[in-house]
Amino acid sequence: MKNLFLIRHAEAEPFSEELDDFDRPLTQSGKQDAAQIAALLLSNRNVPQFIVTSPALRALTTAHIFRVALGLKEVQTKAEIYEANTDTLFKIINQLDDQYDVIALVGHNPGVSNLLYCLTGKIITIPTCGWVALELEADSWAEVSGDSGKMLQYQYP
Repeated sequence: MKNLFLIRHAEAEPFSEELDDFDRPLTQSGKQDAAQIAALLLSNRNVPQFIVTSPALRALTTAHIFRVALGLKEVQTKAEIYEANTDTLFKIINQLDDQYDVIALVGHNPGVSNLLYCLTGKIITIPTCGWVALELEADSWAEVSGDSGKMLQYQYP
């Protein structure tokens, strides 16, 4: 069995003409939410061994807050996660390293919420800094496909 945490980035500064969407930083509230929600995840029995994230500033910052809370050494960025659809997210998941049984994917909506639906049939719009723990009926990340997941836990600020 593989376990996947889908994490939506924490609250970011609003859109503005001066700032590209990709470079929007977290708000102070977003940083606090990420630290609080990461601490909740740490109390889980299965915590991520590895984090893969969108390189957009708001997702990358969220991933680093989780990395520190979980005591991980690094996060891996995948440019394809930014503005990804479910097909792209499945390709990323299918290429994850099988040495890890529990991985967190930090991304954006609608991608992460749509992926949750494809994996479990659950219709939930994951709010900023929300995470969903999934158990996947797969022994390898390459085997993960639609309807292969069961939602174990759902947290949000």
